[in-house]
Amino acid sequence: MPRALAWRGTAALLAAFLTAVSASAATLKVEPMTVPEWKAVYGEVKARDTVPARARIGGTLESLTLTEGDTVSEGDVIGTVRDDKLDYQIAAYEAQLKGLNASLENARSELERGENLNQRGVMSNQQLDTLRTQVDVVVNNIASVNANMEVVRQQLREGDILAPASGRVLRVPVVEGSVILPGETVATIGSGGFFLRLAIPARHANLLEEGASIEISRPGSEGEATGKLVKLYPELENNRVIADVEVDGLKTGYVNQRFLVRVPIGEREALFVPENAVTTRHGLDFVTVALDDGRTREKTVMTGGNADIKDQTMTEILTGLSPGDEVIVP
Repeated sequence: MPRALAWRGTAALLAAFLTAVSASAATLKVEPMTVPEWKAVYGEVKARDTVPARARIGGTLESLTLTEGDTVSEGDVIGTVRDDKLDYQIAAYEAQLKGLNASLENARSELERGENLNQRGVMSNQQLDTLRTQVDVVVNNIASVNANMEVVRQQLREGDILAPASGRVLRVPVVEGSVILPGETVATIGSGGFFLRLAIPARHANLLEEGASIEISRPGSEGEATGKLVKLYPELENNRVIADVEVDGLKTGYVNQRFLVRVPIGEREALFVPENAVTTRHGLDFVTVALDDGRTREKTVMTGGNADIKDQTMTEILTGLSPGDEVIVP
């Protein structure tokens, strides 16, 4: 008899445990929620504009004042090309000018004497015109030599290699002392800011939209960042859609650095419960639900990831619950 009473007492306690709900607990009716469908891809850091700094004349690279990773401003002198032949040409033109100036002095003296003789009737007007023409020819020759010499001097000035844009130096394919040709690239500069470039499988092309929010996983302890899909290119590359993503505060330590990116490619329905409604014991996840008769029951569930919904951390339930279940939330 005492043993029967003991079993009855235990059963009563168990029933009380199953039916008791804490006064501070609340219930939540599980309903499907529409959430984004994400696709994980890798994005590479790219410069918006890649501008080559080129030599304007050919010759020997006499100096180079930058290296990879340096920051430059538009118009900075980043190197100098020297061509000794230009100095020789200037010397030749200066010698020509000396001879032409002497010829001009002599022609003007002849013209002055001719004018005196013409006034006395000794020289004809035709002869005087010839002397004037000789002066004009020498003057024009001097102007031509000066113009040619200015061209060469401008070429000397163009030996300075200027930065075409403000930005960061990505590549420097030459070294001091190299012989380079006109138009040859001396440095490549990334300007206009940096962004992430994505290559997304073409089967998701119709699900992508410009302006969509993108989640970026940063390496180390930097956590996650949010970007914006700003450009979808119409041409496929290797059966992939090329897209550009702007990210505020994107670090530009390394161009072509890869980041894991999650791109929304559609929507799906899922079941979510508050994170604190899920308990874990012995590697299994449990959710307590309220039954129709007022009792409670623990259900084993399989959980997915967490998501912030309406400023609350929610856990996705993959299996174990059905729409309409009343979940006990502590």
